Amino acid sequence: MEIMNSETEKQRSDDSSSTSNSQSQRRVGILYDERMCKHSTPDGDHHPENPNRIRAIWNKLQIARIPQRCVVLNAKEAEDRFILNVHSKKHVDLIKNISSKEFDSRRNKIAAKFNSIYFNEGSSESAYLAAGSVVDVAERVAKGELNSAFAIVRPPGHHAEHNEAMGFCLHNNVAIATSFLLNERPELGIKKILIVDWDVHHGNGTQKMFWKDSRVLFFSVHRHEFGNFYPANDDGFYTMIGEGPGAGYNINVPWENGRCGDADYLAVWDHILIPVAKEFNPDIIIISAGFDAAVGDPLGGCRVTPYGYSVMLKKLMNFAQGKIVLALEGGYNLDSIANSALACMQVLLENMPINGSSEAYPFESTWRVIQAVRQELKVFWPTLADELPTTLISQTASVPNILFLSSDSEVEDDNGAQASEDLEEVLQGIIQPLSNLKVDEDHQDKDNNAYSPWRSELSKIDVWYASFGSNMWKPRFLCYVEGGQVEGMKRPCRGSLDKTPPKEILWRTYPHRLFFGRESSSSWGPGGVAFLNPESKIQDKAYLCLYRITLEQFNDILFQENHSSYSITSPLFDSDDLISVASNESNSLELQMRDWYSNVVYLGKEEDIPILTMTCVNSAMESFKSGKLPIVAPCKAYMNTLVRGLVEGGQLSEEEAMAYLQEATKKPL
Repeated sequence: MEIMNSETEKQRSDDSSSTSNSQSQRRVGILYDERMCKHSTPDGDHHPENPNRIRAIWNKLQIARIPQRCVVLNAKEAEDRFILNVHSKKHVDLIKNISSKEFDSRRNKIAAKFNSIYFNEGSSESAYLAAGSVVDVAERVAKGELNSAFAIVRPPGHHAEHNEAMGFCLHNNVAIATSFLLNERPELGIKKILIVDWDVHHGNGTQKMFWKDSRVLFFSVHRHEFGNFYPANDDGFYTMIGEGPGAGYNINVPWENGRCGDADYLAVWDHILIPVAKEFNPDIIIISAGFDAAVGDPLGGCRVTPYGYSVMLKKLMNFAQGKIVLALEGGYNLDSIANSALACMQVLLENMPINGSSEAYPFESTWRVIQAVRQELKVFWPTLADELPTTLISQTASVPNILFLSSDSEVEDDNGAQASEDLEEVLQGIIQPLSNLKVDEDHQDKDNNAYSPWRSELSKIDVWYASFGSNMWKPRFLCYVEGGQVEGMKRPCRGSLDKTPPKEILWRTYPHRLFFGRESSSSWGPGGVAFLNPESKIQDKAYLCLYRITLEQFNDILFQENHSSYSITSPLFDSDDLISVASNESNSLELQMRDWYSNVVYLGKEEDIPILTMTCVNSAMESFKSGKLPIVAPCKAYMNTLVRGLVEGGQLSEEEAMAYLQEATKKPL
């Protein structure tokens, strides 16, 4: 192991000696090592996951004289045998050797094969130090040598899967430490571990590693947006509860929208996590402590304050005799992560949580998600069986009237979104006082977009909207125009601002392939939903119902189909886009939003009026073909709706319709 320089060693020695005089109440460990800064982009370009992340935290804690009150620890490299408990040998060999000279000429090419990963000459050492450090502090807390600890490590880990680095993560640090305590050190008496992942992204890697393990209760609260937010799959949906012995021990709380803040997170703590934790009664808690749900984060888009993090942590201190390990995951606004980490350290040292308030109400969508999670898990955790009082769930904040863009990559488009404002200004302008969030003061007039110039312009342009899924049944389609829901739907639609019914309805067939993909949807629950291959092939045949509506209404349908916020100051698809897609050789236009149905496809003209449909983007199509995104048959209610559309539209008999749809579920892409 590399020897620390003398100045650093002297500082740590001084810190440790002062620590011994101030640890009469709690012994709190803190681990930081500059060597983990060696992992950086090979070309020196800016990247959200960069060395300054941990430096900012360490500097903030030093200014607050936190290290002087803690046991300061050096980083230790993980041993391969412990990493192999959760990762494959192929993966271990790659990460171990990727920084060696033999990979110099092909390192970047290898990184490009992964999802949101870079490598350089310092990646191997940093990854081994990050994993080993979390193992070390977890062992010290489990032994009682420390009451709690914070490992300020990078690269992060919770996205890393058994055989794959992804999402900035090389080794799954928390999973390695969890497996170490359970499988390598049984004499420590750690038989049940609660992993709390409050990073804004779903901890897909950690989830999979303990999917069938009842010794580990994995809890993740994250932006999900029905599979459209990174890592852009259905793994983080609330129906993903574990399997076999692990059934019920995997809890996902998937946000439907961004801007969730203190009130939303604390509602989840009070009505899901804390009740279940009481029943589970863990021996130790390990927190995947990403701070990218913090206010001002350029990737997260949420607004948890340092106060919010301190309260969440304080509530967890009541379990496992306060044996808690925090391992840094994400967080990409330097001020946000530093202030949030400081708040957590103050809690670990048994300070009072920082001044703040939690009087704001959660979003309506938050209560909906909480109720869905409780319903899904009540058979495993009786404490979740009771219905929440109407007086409680009726207290909601307005959903922000902005469009939240999602990304297929952890690196979202952050032009102008690097949170250049000082954090304190953000806090004053958005968060404080929290009680002001009882109403959405930034957007009090929810219909203020009703008279936007773009709506007036696009209301004069007619298009045919060609539907191939449940919208083939007119009553279902009208939900997107008039609002409401039909039998089998799990939630209502908001409808269009222009509620005029379609002027005409036609049926046509097109040489495109209908298929069903993904594992669940907010409208229909578990089961696949319909997609159309954007590429036309003469051997394919799909039935489409054409509704003559305005381009304004088409935009409102786009908003709703893609689970985006209802009001928006500009259209997703305007008249210029219409001209472009009609003259484009590929006959399609992928929208910036990158959601399920964000590829607008031009199918020609009928009565000299353009025909448009919406389906998945080409990259998603490739994922469906490769199996990265699942091909899944639709649920019964969804299938019945498609059959009704085809039958009542006079296209097929019930038997023929069922055969047509069954073929779409079974025929390989």
